[in-house]
Amino acid sequence: MIGRVHSIETFGLVDGPGIRFVLFLHGCPLRCQFCHNPDTWGSSRYEERTAEDVYHQAMRYHTYWGSDGGVTVSGGEPLLQMDFLIELFKKLKLKNVHTCIDTSGGCFTRTGEWFKKFEELMKYTDLLLVDIKEINDDRHITLTTQSNKNILDMCQYLSSIHKPIWIRHVLVPQRTDYDEDLDSLYVFMQTLTNIQRVEVLPYHTLGIYKWKELGLDYPLEGIDSPTKERVENAKKRLHCDEYNGYKRT
Repeated sequence: MIGRVHSIETFGLVDGPGIRFVLFLHGCPLRCQFCHNPDTWGSSRYEERTAEDVYHQAMRYHTYWGSDGGVTVSGGEPLLQMDFLIELFKKLKLKNVHTCIDTSGGCFTRTGEWFKKFEELMKYTDLLLVDIKEINDDRHITLTTQSNKNILDMCQYLSSIHKPIWIRHVLVPQRTDYDEDLDSLYVFMQTLTNIQRVEVLPYHTLGIYKWKELGLDYPLEGIDSPTKERVENAKKRLHCDEYNGYKRT
C-alpha cells in the first residue's frame, strides 16, 4: 500500500504521549487560514512510500520510545489515506506500538465505504488528537472553508465507541479567541466521555514563509500570537486542568 508522505520527524515531543515517530502525510480537505503546512494541500512536495517501508524506518527508533511513546500520523489530513494507515497500524500493533492519529476530522462521514474503513482503522488506533478549530460553524467556515458539523460528529462517534482523544484548539486572535465560543466549546466537550487531555495551542507565524514560497497570500498578515493572558483565559474557559487522565491502553 502506497502513501503520499510529506515529511517525517523521528523524535517528536508534542504530537502525543512520550517520544514519537511522527509521519506527516500529504493532502487535506481544509484550507485553514493559520495552516503551517500549506505545502501539504496540493503541491507535488511529497514522496510515495509503502507502508512496509515506513514501518521498518519507524521501528529503527523503537528503543527511544519507552513505555509511553510510539508512532503518530499527522498531516495534512491522515484520514484521506486510510488504506495506507490500516496497513501501517496493523504492522505496528503486532509489535505493541502505541498508535496515534492527529486529525482535523474534516473528511469524516458515517456513510459508505469510507466509514467501513474508518471502523477498521479504529481497531488499530490507540489515540486521536482532534483539532477543533472553532465551535461556531459560521466562523469555522470562514476560517477553514468547511463546516465543522462532521468534525463534531466524529467526536461524538469516538465517544460512543470509547476511543480516547485529546482535544486541541489553536488560539488565534480575531479568529478563534472569542470568550463565548470557548465557553460553547467547553459545553460541547462535556457531552463527550472519552477526552483525556485538552490543549490550547497558541497561534504562531513560523509557517508564513511556506505560503510565500507557494505564491499564496497569507490571510492572517498582521495578526500576532495571542498574549499570555489570552492563552490562560482560554485554558481556564476550557477547563484544561480537569482533563489530565491520559493512560496508555
